[in-house]
Amino acid sequence: MNLAEVRALLDARWEDDLVPRLVDYVRVPAKSPMFDAGWAARGELGSVLDEARRWAGGLGIAGLALEIVALPGRTPCLLFDAPATGGLGNERTVLFYGHLDKQPEMAGWREGFGPYVPVIENGRLYGRGAADDGYAVYAALSVLQGLDAQGIARPRCVGLIETSEESGSPDLPAYLEALAPRFGDVQLVCALDSGCGNYEQLWVTSSLRGLAGGTLTVEILRHGVHSGAASGLVPSSFRIARQLLSRLDDPATGRVLLPELHAGIPAERLEQARQAGAILGDAVWQQFPWASCEHLPQPKVEGLDAAARLRAQAATHAAPGHLQAQPTTTDPVEGLLNRTWRPALSVTGAADLPLPRDAGNVLRPRTTLKLSMRLPPTVDAELATAAMKTALERDPPYGAVVRFEPDHAASGWSAAPTAPWLARALEDASQSAFGRPVAWIGEGGTIPFMAMLGERFPKAQFVVTGVLGPQSNAHGPDEFLHIGYAKKLSVAVASLLTAVR
Repeated sequence: MNLAEVRALLDARWEDDLVPRLVDYVRVPAKSPMFDAGWAARGELGSVLDEARRWAGGLGIAGLALEIVALPGRTPCLLFDAPATGGLGNERTVLFYGHLDKQPEMAGWREGFGPYVPVIENGRLYGRGAADDGYAVYAALSVLQGLDAQGIARPRCVGLIETSEESGSPDLPAYLEALAPRFGDVQLVCALDSGCGNYEQLWVTSSLRGLAGGTLTVEILRHGVHSGAASGLVPSSFRIARQLLSRLDDPATGRVLLPELHAGIPAERLEQARQAGAILGDAVWQQFPWASCEHLPQPKVEGLDAAARLRAQAATHAAPGHLQAQPTTTDPVEGLLNRTWRPALSVTGAADLPLPRDAGNVLRPRTTLKLSMRLPPTVDAELATAAMKTALERDPPYGAVVRFEPDHAASGWSAAPTAPWLARALEDASQSAFGRPVAWIGEGGTIPFMAMLGERFPKAQFVVTGVLGPQSNAHGPDEFLHIGYAKKLSVAVASLLTAVR
């Protein structure tokens, strides 16, 4: 295989075509249905699918079938089917996965940047969704076109691009039921919606956490009353909520207390965490934007690359007299395990709380909190949700009205043992594209599609990878796509496809 020619074609495709298209995609507020009840009327989800289909139809991939499928009452998805080349049969397939829906805007973007304001700076495309996961369909089909242009044999490739992933993929089971018979004998699932430990080699995701959560409401009064008259006699709904949250985790350590939400860590995953920790070191925790005393002297970082900049900042903040928020652990291996194989609770939203400038001396009648519980990959999310509901609603303090309304639960995923041929192919792909060995890492996010497909295609191998690396800040402000890494990842995927038979 002439990988140099394929690399040249893909690099040119990225520069001349994919980056401009992703710039346009960033501008579209194609929010997932959980965050936009009027998505169907506004039509942004349909428009980004239409644009991807129109673009794909112009690639000239022989026999490529494209179809937007819209089941009644469901978000739409794009299905593509590219026949095998080079005399390979069409019975066995590679299934690509991606999504085109987005997380909501989030505050905190730098001046001049925004969720729908595409900015290219230092080889990064900033804006919502390009890295998570708008690039996937464009990269996957560009890989097929690049291989075909060089006459390099590849297997039949089918792709499912959905638009409800950021809502927990509630529509995906229905589409799998309807479309899976058209996928053929799936040998390999290639999902491009995950992350990378650094931007220097191919990273393969070995596991994904599950997700359970919902809305907790604590009500103690029918309406607000004067705090001077009532406080001390009427308990605060916020304090009651704090008591209830303490049933879920230890407020001093964050350790989740419900046994149903824990799982054993397999020996293979422990070893992979040790290897990843050795590669990444302190970058495991230094990549996050820790709050610090910015009035104190700051390090000079001009001209330094990202890794050197992180080291300089960490060294300065660790010096005596310099204060910086700290992680739960600075041990790289424990840090990786904490965010991949141990449950963790976050409060991601709140209601019934006025802004500080609007807060009078009133004892509020209720407090509402949005809870997000990340789960170990092998924990059943439905059982975890039930355990949370029981813990929160039983024996409410002061007889308060307590309701926990669960969201859609999504179980995690842990990859089956990697077949020897795939392990060799991944090593070759990483060496060919990056000049460094492949690495394996668990991810803290959730892709419900993986667990669903794992159940439906138990004999398939999985390659879950992506471009969400250090500081890329998926779901948050200043989210970006590392363009250089995306180019090399595309080359790695091209190399991988040539090994599938």
